[in-house]
Amino acid sequence: MPNLPTFVLVHGAFANSFSFAPLQAELALLGHRSAAVDLPGHGFAATYPAAYQTPQDLDALAAEPGAIKGVTLADNVAHVIEALERAKRNGPTILVAHSRGGVTATAVANARPDLIDRIVYVSAWCPVALDVNDYYAEPEMADVDAGALALALVGNPAELGLLRVNFRTADPAALDAFKHAFAADLTDDEFRTFLNSFQPDENLDVGTSADRAQAATWGRVPRTYVRLAADTSLPPALQDRMIREADALTPDNPFDVRTLEGSHLRWLVRPKPAAELLAGLAAL
Repeated sequence: MPNLPTFVLVHGAFANSFSFAPLQAELALLGHRSAAVDLPGHGFAATYPAAYQTPQDLDALAAEPGAIKGVTLADNVAHVIEALERAKRNGPTILVAHSRGGVTATAVANARPDLIDRIVYVSAWCPVALDVNDYYAEPEMADVDAGALALALVGNPAELGLLRVNFRTADPAALDAFKHAFAADLTDDEFRTFLNSFQPDENLDVGTSADRAQAATWGRVPRTYVRLAADTSLPPALQDRMIREADALTPDNPFDVRTLEGSHLRWLVRPKPAAELLAGLAAL
């Protein structure tokens, strides 16, 4: 059915297409097709060293090379553009990004707005006035524990050429920090299940000022921002600031703003409300 859109789903840091499976099932049951991409170095292209298994060898893990080394934002953008080009053959496309995936989605819309009929940010980075890293120094991020991942950081990012986090840690402090940041409203079992879907490595490139939203290209695409009301890793105050900055950039094409209850990950673990929201956007 050519008039139905395809939802193209872009994951966040340390994640992969697998985390979208429950959401895709709900979308399918509502009659919608979707394609979840694995950004380069993610999914089955990720590196899971033997030292990451149990019993862990953290010294070896700290030195093991990772396939994601050298992967850039430009690589992510090219990968998503290819997926959109294929999806576009079947009709409209709705690009949905979560968390750090918003950086990629924004750069994609800068490069190829013609491929996107609507872009949806779900508590996702939409850099407009500042680069991503610079937002961390702003008041809206004052209560965010930027060092939560550092409690389980393995190796030297400068030497490895990537970020490596031991998500299989049993350190209570690290696990508490992860849960507070990402999933405070999930059960411990739900939280640990999701944690086990994370991959240990992430690339270092979050873009530059050239990758911020550009009015002439990105600004032409209809857009929705889905706020996550209890997100403690990308707080509602920062979500709202990015919405305001984007609307100021292109006042004739403001964000359509929606809100879902819950933490950074709840919408993926219990996806029915999110699927219904996205299905509603398909009719716009």
